[in-house]
Amino acid sequence: MVVGLIIACEVGFWVLLAAGLAVRYLLRMRRTGVALLLAEPLLEVVLFVVTAIDLKHGAKPSWEHGLAALYIGFTVAYGHATIRWLDGHAAHRLAGGPPPARPPRHGLARARHEGRLWLRTLLATAVASALLQGAIWYVGAPAALRDAQYTALRVLVIHGLIALSYLLWPKKAPSAAAARPEEGRTLTRR
Repeated sequence: MVVGLIIACEVGFWVLLAAGLAVRYLLRMRRTGVALLLAEPLLEVVLFVVTAIDLKHGAKPSWEHGLAALYIGFTVAYGHATIRWLDGHAAHRLAGGPPPARPPRHGLARARHEGRLWLRTLLATAVASALLQGAIWYVGAPAALRDAQYTALRVLVIHGLIALSYLLWPKKAPSAAAARPEEGRTLTRR
């Protein structure tokens, strides 16, 4: 039941997002579009309440409940940024707005960008771990729920190592000469 609800929440997230952007930019109903976009956090509240009710009614804690907590944590940390990113693209494509800024590709600017993403992952891990810890205290059967906490921590560490690699070994910007093709050079056949 919980996995089906997680899938329904994910589908609902994208349906509300598409509807909100379409209403906002295609139908030019800005307030209605914003209202649809603001309704998305209600999906996570529904998922949280249903998961808690499922555990309260005696369901054995399983990976499904852990997945629900991880999903909520990810949505809390990355949901707003995802909506903002897609809103910028929709404004550009559908309303003639400026093209959205791309993330930096080189040097310390890229390392800072990756560090900010890692901070989002840290937030996702903290939210998911707190929800899981609350469920562990509530139900008292930690095995499956602890596994989900360890999964969140592994993801956090792996993402941290990747972000750190951008700081330790920054990608260098291509030189101006290498970036543009040489002019006036002709190929000759032998």
